[in-house]
Amino acid sequence: MRNNYLTVKGYGESEIIISKSRFLTYVNRAETEEEALLFIEKIKKMHAGATHNCSCYMVGEHDQIQKANDDGEPSGTAGVPMLEVLKKQGLKDTVVVVTRYFGGIKLGGGGLIRAYGKATTEGIAAAQVVERKLHYLMKIGIDYVFLGKIENEIRSSHYMLQDILYAENVEVCVHVLKEEEQIFTDWITELTNGQATITNEDALFIEFSKE
Repeated sequence: MRNNYLTVKGYGESEIIISKSRFLTYVNRAETEEEALLFIEKIKKMHAGATHNCSCYMVGEHDQIQKANDDGEPSGTAGVPMLEVLKKQGLKDTVVVVTRYFGGIKLGGGGLIRAYGKATTEGIAAAQVVERKLHYLMKIGIDYVFLGKIENEIRSSHYMLQDILYAENVEVCVHVLKEEEQIFTDWITELTNGQATITNEDALFIEFSKE
């Protein structure tokens, strides 16, 4: 399983006008090829009267599914430049559709490449890029005598306190980056003089906004 990767937060759209042509960009997260194709079909139906509905998507842990479609634009001037933007930004599990309404002025091959690339970049910015980081939910079982110390130490650290469960003993639940699991375990062991029970629970992704 991948640990950390970039993708879009969710749905986003934007519009730019270049030489009187309207370029409407629609971006979304797609974790399977089926999701990507359904999104593309939805936008194409929404803009059935458009001159072009060009698209691209990148799906899979190792970007194993990469597709680009020029939808009638000269070969290599739309879908591929769009896909290149995804690659340059390092985005995974992302689908993009750029709808063009022709304004009467031809842009030429280079102009189209620049236009579709810019439209894609604008759409991604609207959708917002996030970094998904794999964390473990770590549970610390301790005697109440350690609670104040452990809670204060965790709140003062970069670790994310998720919950405190009160029972016969107390359980402190913390989100810890996968690669920091052993460092965290050693730290808590030292703080409690080896009197804590530390278990590794669920693995989950937590999203962080990228500026």
